[in-house]
Amino acid sequence: MNDKEIIIYTSGMELPQLPGDNFFHSAELFHIYEQTPRHSPMMVVARNADGTMAGCMLAVVRRRAMWLPPFFSWHCRVMGEGSYAVESPYREQLFTRMMTELMRNMPIRVAYTEMSHFSTKMFGYKALSLKGFFPVNWLNIHNSLHSKSPEERISQRHLERVLRIQKKGVAMREVTTDDDLHDFVHLLKAHNFFKPKRFIPSEQFFRLVKDNPNIHLLLTTYHNNVIGCCAYALSQGNAYLWFAAYRRKSFVKLHPADMTIWGAIKRAYDEGCDHFCFLDVGLPYRKNKLRDFILGFGGKQVSSLRWFRFRYSFINRILSRIFSL
Repeated sequence: MNDKEIIIYTSGMELPQLPGDNFFHSAELFHIYEQTPRHSPMMVVARNADGTMAGCMLAVVRRRAMWLPPFFSWHCRVMGEGSYAVESPYREQLFTRMMTELMRNMPIRVAYTEMSHFSTKMFGYKALSLKGFFPVNWLNIHNSLHSKSPEERISQRHLERVLRIQKKGVAMREVTTDDDLHDFVHLLKAHNFFKPKRFIPSEQFFRLVKDNPNIHLLLTTYHNNVIGCCAYALSQGNAYLWFAAYRRKSFVKLHPADMTIWGAIKRAYDEGCDHFCFLDVGLPYRKNKLRDFILGFGGKQVSSLRWFRFRYSFINRILSRIFSL
């Protein structure tokens, strides 16, 4: 493993040919982040002695506004353990080296780093703990699409509701025009305005991904009114629900969340995806309305870990003790 050279790229012009087919660690997504305001991507690459690439990991530093001084904060996000060459048998060792180099070169302004959505719950546990990360139990839900149709998995209650609101004129379509895109971003930001944990990129990000074949932007409409929206990404044969928003209070009887989620699952199934994965279901509270709602579509609940490390050690120690209780 010591023969691997670890390099960090911050410019898309310098990126080499990357291994694997994971969209969340691709040069394609790196270039999108590079052109998005308030985003600074970092691609960590492990290179073999013969010059071939053994693995890569995409991290993105984001700047977000705050209501209190200093009014801006920066955080780093890594989704998944990275992408690796098919012949590489040392994924966890490669991940450890790339993660170590990433943290060594992390900009000092970054308040905290978050890593999530690893292939297994215990992946990288020892290495992350040694680097000062602490785990937080998190929920993941995915719907299997390869053995049964979505209609065979959805609960009878949800199916009857979806069929009923479809008869009322609720429909779903792709974002195609600039007006569609503006409505999409406006609803997404309004829906998440009081949810500080959820980071919503600028409209430029969605403009860049609108015509990307690996990302679908969808609108749920009722008589020309946008009542829901979502974005899902395609990677390695699976679909990942990245963003979603609904006008639940304004259109209570139309259940916009049901139609938005159902429409996305159906489209992923029609595209031949193996699974439809929900990227953010929240903490594993006993009463979790979002979890219960999503499980109604026939999904499977899986316990996972998200890893956090704060720059200030005293904050890191306090939060680590809180979440270890």
